[in-house]
Amino acid sequence: MNVQTFTVGALFTNCYVVSCEKTKAAIIIDPGFDSKTEAEKIFQYIETNGLHVNFIVNTHGHPDHSCGNGLAKKNTGAPILIHELDARMLGEIGKAVAQASGYRNSSPTPDILLRHGDPVEFGEEMLRVLHTPGHSPGSISLLAKNLVFTGDTLFAGSIGRTDLPGGSFRDLMRSLKERIAVLPEHFVVYPGHGPATTIGAEKRMNPFLQETMRFMEGENF
Repeated sequence: MNVQTFTVGALFTNCYVVSCEKTKAAIIIDPGFDSKTEAEKIFQYIETNGLHVNFIVNTHGHPDHSCGNGLAKKNTGAPILIHELDARMLGEIGKAVAQASGYRNSSPTPDILLRHGDPVEFGEEMLRVLHTPGHSPGSISLLAKNLVFTGDTLFAGSIGRTDLPGGSFRDLMRSLKERIAVLPEHFVVYPGHGPATTIGAEKRMNPFLQETMRFMEGENF
């Protein structure tokens, strides 16, 4: 599995192009680009490497992760996937939110709604959907054999904010406890913003993940 990272948009969102080495099938995760210049760099990478995009996947519906969905779909023809609880963030409601937040572009309505445990298959590769609410009701992480894309659930040294509509600190801590902290320490973490890290590094250095470890030992939220 190849992972190529592009940092896009005003909030420096990580947009990932993930591809199968053997078949050249690929997915785009979180196309948060709001300009054609940023989008063209990604499309050029896809073309140069002979990739064909099967899906456009949003880890959640906030515009810094989804405003490029329309451009990506127009360029690749791939369907847009998002968790069912964040689906309302796309389409007309999402357009209003994006415009109010200063974005030029927004996402059309999704094509496929995801649930916890669903597979996202491309070529001989597969990512498993983990429902990790907290940053938003429908936030997801995407799990492979030795890595995880965490969106705005987990960052290197921090976590996503929970003060936006639909956010919940309690839900986010539960997601970290039940879905993320249980992963093997060698797993690479590709977050929605900032540098990649590992589960082990976050268990040692991230105060929020350390807090979930105490919860796992029996303390309550």
